[in-house]
Amino acid sequence: MPEYETIQYELQDNVALLTLNRPERRNAMNMELNRDLLAGFEHAAGDDQVRAVLVTGAGKGFCAGADLGMFQPVPTGDQIYEKIVSSYQPMMEAIMRMKKPVIAAVNGVAAGAGASLALACDLRLMAHDASMMMAFSNIALVPDAGATWFLTRQVGYGRAYEIAIEGNRIPAERCLEIGLANKIVPAEQLQTIAIAWARKLAQRPTLALGLTKHAMQHAQLNDLNSSIEYEARLQKQAVESQDFMEGVMAFIQKRDPRFQGR
Repeated sequence: MPEYETIQYELQDNVALLTLNRPERRNAMNMELNRDLLAGFEHAAGDDQVRAVLVTGAGKGFCAGADLGMFQPVPTGDQIYEKIVSSYQPMMEAIMRMKKPVIAAVNGVAAGAGASLALACDLRLMAHDASMMMAFSNIALVPDAGATWFLTRQVGYGRAYEIAIEGNRIPAERCLEIGLANKIVPAEQLQTIAIAWARKLAQRPTLALGLTKHAMQHAQLNDLNSSIEYEARLQKQAVESQDFMEGVMAFIQKRDPRFQGR
C-alpha cells in the first residue's frame, strides 16, 4: 500500500479511501498535498483492485483551499500561474480521466480549491453541517483549480457567477437544492455511509461506469450527433466486456449479477 506525507491511502473492499491529512490546517492545499493527491489518484486509477474512489478530509474540515502560508512573501503573478497549471490542472484531469466513480465525502467546509476538488468528483455526499464556499473573491482573486468549469456545469452561469462573486458560505441543504451535492447525511454517519455507498458502486460493472462517466463528459461539450456516435464507440467496448456477459447471463438466470470490473 503506498504511503504519503500528507494523505492517508487505504484500500477497503475494492474502494480506495484517500483522506487529506493536514487537519491542523483544515487540510489546506500546499505543494506536498497537491503532489500526494495526484499520486494517490494515479495509483488508484492504475490499480485493478480499486473499483471506486472515496475522498474525504481528516479532522474538522474537508479542505480549506490553498494554504496561504506557502505564499510568503507575496508571490508574483507568474508564480501563481505556474502553481495553478502545474499543480491543480493535472490533479483535476486525473479525477476526470479516472475510469472509476469518485465520491467526495465533504466534512466541515470545502472552500476555494477545496470546493473545486469536491466538484471535480463524480458524486458528493455532504455532512448536514458541511458547506462549500467559493472564497476567491473575498481576497480579490479569480476562481481557479477548475472552479469556473465545474461550477457553471453544475448550476448554470447565472447562479455560478453569483456564488463566485459573493463568496458566501453555502450550507449543505442549499448545496443539495441547487445540485452541488447528491446526498446529505448526519455528520457522525458521514464516513460510514460514504464507505457503504462507495462499496456498493465498487460492486457495479466498473468498466461501464467509467465509460458512462466519459460519455457524459463528452456530451457536455458536443452536439447530439457527436454524442450518439461517441456512445456507440463506448458501447462497443462495453459489449466486449466480461461484465456484459455476466449481466446478460444473470438476467436470463434470474439472479443477481456478480460483476468483476472487467
